[in-house]
Amino acid sequence: MGGFFEFLQHGMEQFFRYTAFANMTTGHIVMIIVGLGFIYLAITKEYEPLLLVPIGFGMLIGNIPFLQGANLQLGIYEPGSVMNYLYFGVIKGIYPPLIFLGIGAMTDFSTLLSNPKLILLGAAAQLGIFGAYMLALLLGFIPEQAAAIGIIGGADGPTAIFLASKLAPELVGAIAVSAYSYMALVPVIQPPIMKFLTNDKERRIRMKPPRSVSKTEKVLFPIVGLILTSFLTPSALPLLGMLFFGNILKESGVTKRLADTAKGPLIDIVTILIGITVGASTQATTFLTAQSIGIFGLGALSFMIATFGGVMFAKVMNLFLSEENKINPLIGNAGVSAVPDSARVSQIIGLQYDKTNHLLMHAMAPNVAGVIGSAVAAGILMSFLL
Repeated sequence: MGGFFEFLQHGMEQFFRYTAFANMTTGHIVMIIVGLGFIYLAITKEYEPLLLVPIGFGMLIGNIPFLQGANLQLGIYEPGSVMNYLYFGVIKGIYPPLIFLGIGAMTDFSTLLSNPKLILLGAAAQLGIFGAYMLALLLGFIPEQAAAIGIIGGADGPTAIFLASKLAPELVGAIAVSAYSYMALVPVIQPPIMKFLTNDKERRIRMKPPRSVSKTEKVLFPIVGLILTSFLTPSALPLLGMLFFGNILKESGVTKRLADTAKGPLIDIVTILIGITVGASTQATTFLTAQSIGIFGLGALSFMIATFGGVMFAKVMNLFLSEENKINPLIGNAGVSAVPDSARVSQIIGLQYDKTNHLLMHAMAPNVAGVIGSAVAAGILMSFLL
C-alpha cells in the first residue's frame, strides 16, 4: 500500500513539474499583462485591432510557461515546434513582401500623382529612421542593430521585420512588437506633437482640391515607380517589387480577381500569421531583457522624430509656396507609413479647428509616399551594412 502512495506522490510531483504553475516567473506574468493590455486597447479603444488582437493573443500563447529543456517542442524558439515553423516566415523575411503585395493592391496613389510635391513630406518623415539610428549607435548598439532599430521610425511593421531579419535577426521580436505597437498608438502619440509644432493659422490652411488623375497615369505609376526606386536601392526589391506589383494588379483593370485576393484573403492570412508569431516571440525567458526595453524606448523616440520631421518640413515648404498653394502642416505627420491611420489623425486634428476643412485626401499623399520612403530607407541601410 505504501508503494502505491509513493508512486502516486511521485506521479503528482512529476505532473506538477510540467504545469505552467511550476514554471511561472515574474517575467511571464509581466508579458501576460502586456498582452492583455494590447487586447484591451484593440477591443475597447479600437487601436489597430487587426494587429493588436493577434499580437496580444500571441503574447499570451508565448508566455504560458513550460518546463525548459524537456524537449516538448512548444516554444517559438524551440526547433521543431509548430510556432517555430510559423515564425520562420518572420525571421526569413517572407511575410513582409506578401503584406506589401496586399498594401499595393489596396492603395490608390491618385492623391500623390495629383500633387507630387507631397512626396517630400514622406521623405522628410524618414528623419525618424536616421535619427534613431544615430541614437542607437550612441547607446552602444552595433551598426546593424542600430539600423534595424531605427527603421521603427518609419512606422512600418513589415519593413521593420524585413530589415531586422536581414541585419539583426536576434532583435526581430523586440523590433516587430515595438513597430506594431507604435503603429497602433498613432492616435495617441502624434496629436500632441502636431499641435505643439503648429499655430492656429497654419492648422486652418485650406489646400486646393486634388486634380483628377487619368487611368494611364495610374497604370504607368507602378511601372515607373518600380524602375526608379529599385534602380536606386535594389536591396529593397522584395518590398518595392511586391508593392508596385500589387498596385498594377489593382489599376490595370484586367486582374481584379488577383487584386481582390491580394488585398483580401492573402493579406488577412499573413496578418494573422505575422501577428500571432510576433506576439509569441515575446517569450519572457528570451525576450524580457534590458535590451528589449531599450529598443522600445528608442522606437518611441524615432516615431516622435519622424512626426516632427514631416510637420516641420511642411512648414519649411510653405516658405517657398504661394498663398493658394500652401500646405496644411497637419498633414506632415502622415509622412510616416502607418496607412491610413496617420492620415486619419491629420483629418481628425484638422476638423477640431475647422469642421469644414477635410484633410484626409491630401494626407493620403504623404502617407503612401511614406510607405515607399521607408522601403527605400531600408534598402539604403542594407546597401551600407550587409
